[in-house]
Amino acid sequence: MSDKEGLFSKKNLQLLKDPLDDNNPISVQVLGICSALAITVKLEPAIVMSISVLFVLVASNVLVSLLRNLIPNRIRIIVQLVIVAAMVILVDQVLKAYAYDVSKQLSVFVGLIITNCIVMGRLEAFALGNGPWKAFLDGVGNSIGYAVILILVSLFREILGSGKIYGIQIIPQSFYDFGYVNNGLMLLSPMALIVVGLIIWAQRARNKKLIEK
Repeated sequence: MSDKEGLFSKKNLQLLKDPLDDNNPISVQVLGICSALAITVKLEPAIVMSISVLFVLVASNVLVSLLRNLIPNRIRIIVQLVIVAAMVILVDQVLKAYAYDVSKQLSVFVGLIITNCIVMGRLEAFALGNGPWKAFLDGVGNSIGYAVILILVSLFREILGSGKIYGIQIIPQSFYDFGYVNNGLMLLSPMALIVVGLIIWAQRARNKKLIEK
């Protein structure tokens, strides 16, 4: 089979599907938890962070894969950090130029993508041992898996914490008229950990393969 015929083979497509459920970077591998706790108070920063990680992880994965046979083993971590840092700086500058308010909300967390366990883990465990196309698919799959959890957590927290999404009222005014009050606890960081825990519980209850024997 030629490389062209194998681009979308079942094995390659599995690289996209696995991180969404069976091997999700947050809910299964328990990586990238810090950002899940810190920037999921609102949906907007969670989406921007997800797109940022998508760009950094995919670009870094492909670059490391292309250079994998040229990077001396003893300095591979340094090279990976330089590549990731360059991608993060690019993302940070674009955010400051075109989405300054969101950039301020994300604060130092964009810069901390450099040390995000998901990014460094995929470079070390996958990109160094596979070709650019597989590295690309792996980067996309893990980024989407990361984004799904961030968006679910931020949706849950913002709706219950403020009753709005992007400034649009989600909880009907009639609820407030009957005495409903927004849950301010949902805006605190510990609640993000609880929500992530509930997602992990629901995922393992549905997918029996994730239950440790």
